[in-house]
Amino acid sequence: MDTVIFSALAEPSRLRIVELLRNGPMNVGEVAAQLGIRQPQASKHLKVLLESGLVEVQAEANRRNYRLRTAPLQDMDNWLSAYRNMWEQRYDKLDRYLQQLQSQQKQSGEEL
Repeated sequence: MDTVIFSALAEPSRLRIVELLRNGPMNVGEVAAQLGIRQPQASKHLKVLLESGLVEVQAEANRRNYRLRTAPLQDMDNWLSAYRNMWEQRYDKLDRYLQQLQSQQKQSGEEL
């Protein structure tokens, strides 16, 4: 797993930009307006996201539209799946244990 992606997303404004771009491509001015920041700040954040591979740029006339790239997010999801599976197994064990306790309490006449 490439830690550059985590570093890029660790900054709240960049994470918000990724959230914005889920709805479709945006230019720097639109991103800045949505975040309530100046265009130079938005440009810096978009540059980091571009360098991390999370976004790509498409030039249209005199505008540069930034589009979310899904491949790095899919890589992150694949990496996280091992941890997700581990927690699901633990929750399954906990669920079985709780069912066992409830069964024992019903047999002995106790209430939860």
